[in-house]
Formats: sequence, structure tokens, C-alpha cells
Amino acid sequence: MKSQKTSSRARARFWAPAFFAALLATALLISCQHTGAIARFGATVGQWSGLIDADTAEAIARSGAAFGRAFEEITPEQEYYIGRAVAANILSSYRLQQNQPAFVEYLNLIAKTLVINSSRPEIFHGYRVNILDSEEINAFATPGGHIFLTRALVASAPSEDALAAVIAHEIAHIQLEHGLRSIRNSRFTNALLVTGGAAVDVFGGPDNQLSELVDVFGESVNEVVTTLVVNGFSRVQEFEADEVAMGLLALAGYEPSALLDVLRALEANQPGRYGGFNSTHPSPRDRIANAQRIAHDFNVTDTRAYRVERFARAMPF
Repeated sequence: MKSQKTSSRARARFWAPAFFAALLATALLISCQHTGAIARFGATVGQWSGLIDADTAEAIARSGAAFGRAFEEITPEQEYYIGRAVAANILSSYRLQQNQPAFVEYLNLIAKTLVINSSRPEIFHGYRVNILDSEEINAFATPGGHIFLTRALVASAPSEDALAAVIAHEIAHIQLEHGLRSIRNSRFTNALLVTGGAAVDVFGGPDNQLSELVDVFGESVNEVVTTLVVNGFSRVQEFEADEVAMGLLALAGYEPSALLDVLRALEANQPGRYGGFNSTHPSPRDRIANAQRIAHDFNVTDTRAYRVERFARAMPF
């Protein structure tokens, strides 16, 4: 009897790693939202059939739950409240410009014009633009629709179309969910860590190596703040936001090439400087080169002349 049990355990040690990996891979291919249930079912079947033991079954079930948590959808309400907490963190370092309510309304009308024909014209509590009272040239867009432009960045815009280009770029970050991706990537990493810990625990490692997943939404605020304020979005994400912004400008009747005007103004205002915009974005020169590749793809009548007077009346800086 003892030799039979030993043989059974040996078979489990041989087959369990392959079963463990195959089950998780299958679950991921089928549907992220059903990963946990699939893993739990597979673990039960594996244990019932004698292919794996109870410890392995539990490890598979925990890992499946971790992957399911990593890929679950963030609701619009959750996106908004995460973004509001991120905005509060930003405002702990910057002051709002409080004495230009008419100009802030002007910026918000531009934002509404840009999103009306977009893929996400409505989000929970809408898009909101505010000005940060800062000489630093920078901009931030949090999940859920909070957009912050520094006073110095606004002052560098040569036209309404250029202002619209700045706002469109930040709207693009929101609509492309770039801020949320930093959360989702972290959640996926946590799932991998739990999976790895489970494998070590079952296949010969020390006991109690499985750690519980952290409270995702508690950590997510810090992750987004770090992305926005310290690290910035990736080069690819910035280029992607520029391309989407040019599409938003064209749909709203603005001149898409106004994005190039903004980038040239930024290049002239911050040559070789580090900090602020240059620390969280690719160089204006690189973004200009990328935007120029697609600028001619948009066939829009140039109506900028009609907005010159309105811009001059509105601009307080």
C-alpha cells in the first residue's frame, strides 16, 4: 500500500506542473472573466481523477482566481473614483487657478466639442478641464475624466486650435485608458506572482509561500499618480494619444496640424530643459516627427481664421 501511494504522488509531481500550466493557459484563451471558475473546475476534476493532489488543486484554484481578478473590468464608477483620488493627489502638489472661471468654462466647451463625436462621448460625471497655477509646462489626465493643464502650458498655446490639440491629447489618454493600464498591468503581475508562489509551494518549495493579493484599488491610486507625475506614459502611448487627438480635432472641425503648432511651441519654450513636460513625455521633436507622418491623412477645411478673435478675447494669460 505504501509503494502504491508513493507511486501516485510521483505521478502527481510529474504531471501536475504540465496540468497546472495547461489549465491556466486554456482559461486565459477562453475568457478572462471566467478564468477563476474554469481553474476551480479544472482543479476539482484533476483532484477527483487522481491526476493531482489536494495541495496542487488548491494552488490551481488560487492562481485562477488571481488571473480572474487581474482581468476583471473596472466599472465607469470605479474609474471615476480612482481618477478623483488621483486628482486629489495631484492637487496636493499644485494649486488650482481660481480666478479665471470664464476661461475655464471656455476650455470645457472646447472639451465638450471634442468628445461629442468621439468613441466615448459620455463617461461617468463627464470630462472636466481645470488650470493648475504653475509656471511648469505640463498636463495631466486622470482616469474618469479629470484634465489638468498648467497655466504656463495654456499660455504657450498660439491659437484656440492649439488649445484644442492639448485638450484632445489628454482626452485621448482617458479614452485609451492609459492610466488604467498601469493598474491592470500591476494586477496581472500580482496574479503571476501568486501563480509562481503556488507552483513553488506545491512542487517542492517551503510552506506558506503564497501571499494574498493586495487591495487593488488601494494600490492603484499610487500607481496612476506615479505614472502621471513621475514616470509619464510610455513613448508608444504618447504617440498613440497624439494620433487619436488629431482624429478628435478633425471630427470637431479643428485643424489637426494644430498639434504640430503646440509641439513646436513646446520645443521652442523648453529647449533641452528637464523637468515637468520633458520628464513625463517624449521630446517634442520626436512627437513632431511621429505626428507629421499622419497629418496629411486628414482632409479638413482650415477654418482657424474664424476663431482668432474668440481666442484673443478668451485668453487671459
